[in-house]
Amino acid sequence: MTDRRLAWALAMPALLLVALFLGLPVLSTFGTTFTTDDGLFATYEAFFQSRFRRSVLWRTMEVATITTAISVAIGFPTAWVVARAPRTLKSLLIVAAVFPLLTGVVVRSFAWLVILGRNGILNGALERLGLIEEPLTMLYTQGAVIVAMVYLFVPLMILTLVGVLDAIPEDLTDAAASLGATPAATFRQVVLPMAVPGLIVGAVLVFTGSFTSYATPQLLGGERQMMMGTFLHQRAMVTFDWVGASTIAAIMVVVTLATVWGMSRLANRLNPVAG
Repeated sequence: MTDRRLAWALAMPALLLVALFLGLPVLSTFGTTFTTDDGLFATYEAFFQSRFRRSVLWRTMEVATITTAISVAIGFPTAWVVARAPRTLKSLLIVAAVFPLLTGVVVRSFAWLVILGRNGILNGALERLGLIEEPLTMLYTQGAVIVAMVYLFVPLMILTLVGVLDAIPEDLTDAAASLGATPAATFRQVVLPMAVPGLIVGAVLVFTGSFTSYATPQLLGGERQMMMGTFLHQRAMVTFDWVGASTIAAIMVVVTLATVWGMSRLANRLNPVAG
């Protein structure tokens, strides 16, 4: 048996399991949306003709994009500090970054309810400092959802970038500095191009995680800030509109795949050697 046939033989059980438990359900979900009596694309036409449904999709993409941008802005410098820290300190910093992931998403979202509530920690602190006279309404806003999302997904961004940044030899940055490059030029011409793969992977993880999130938007956004995940749950479990729920799920799958494809193309463009 050749090496290629052996590799296919070893991978076949996993491929069959993926096809059976992932591929077939996804295809079944897509198929449900095309089998209505109103026409082949009737469910999608109904979705995009509805102003409310379009606003839910746009809000979800907006929240996911903002969350990704903030996570990159926070995660990149943090990961750089961790990657360049001494070995003992690096281990402690990585543990600190991973520690929030050890707590469930629902628990972390409930913590933000305590922090952002009208009688919560943040309003109490602002009142004691004399900065506000009455509690601010921070819950059930887009800002509350974004803050909680960033808190949830920044650790993923940090962990993704640490491995990439740690692999950049310090000799390269030292050589750039010795040749007269400013820190900004060193970052732009040396560090950033080599960090592109990690940035792309981290951005995809954060965007898709934010786009498909359910618990955090439900707890902190409610009906006012409905997103695709909560909308899907409402259609499936409240109104029992399975065709509508399948349409929402199909749109989410398409957006996720398009994001992965677009990020991959961007990675190849920014880093031709890696592509």
